[in-house]
Amino acid sequence: MSWFLYVIECRDGSLYTGIATDVARRWAEHVAGRGARYTRAHPPLRLLAVAPYPDRSTASRAEYALKQLKPTAKRHFCQTNPAPLDLLAVLACEAGSVGNPES
Repeated sequence: MSWFLYVIECRDGSLYTGIATDVARRWAEHVAGRGARYTRAHPPLRLLAVAPYPDRSTASRAEYALKQLKPTAKRHFCQTNPAPLDLLAVLACEAGSVGNPES
């Protein structure tokens, strides 16, 4: 089973980093207020990046490493690992334009 590292930009401009096997499901949980405590206090605006990993252990190590970076380096990661357009389209259909980076 593949795991994914994802980065969400919150409405206040902060970044949230997490891992999941199903990014669309996890995004829906964050948007609905059932995700992480951080995204309940800092509602998500858009999905910026998604990177695949072969297993949970590797994804967890990558998540930890990304969380240690400064925000500018995290945004660079997002530019080099943008969320797939097909995933963004699914998120946009499910939640209006919330998951669309063009909104």
